[in-house]
Amino acid sequence: MTCYFRHLGAVFEKAEITVTKDNRHELDKVIHKLVGVEYKNCPATGKAVKTRLAENPEAFIAELKKAWNA
Repeated sequence: MTCYFRHLGAVFEKAEITVTKDNRHELDKVIHKLVGVEYKNCPATGKAVKTRLAENPEAFIAELKKAWNA
């Protein structure tokens, strides 16, 4: 479910998101929706996140923080 999470520690920190056992599943859904990838398609989501971070990391982090706090 969250194979790409291990690469996002700094992103979660900057977005002020604490990942726990209880919220991993919901956070995974939020990220899938944010990058426009069908839920549970982990490799495609990881690739989309990597692309978004390469293009504009600050914008992605701001969008993630807003989506998580919505």
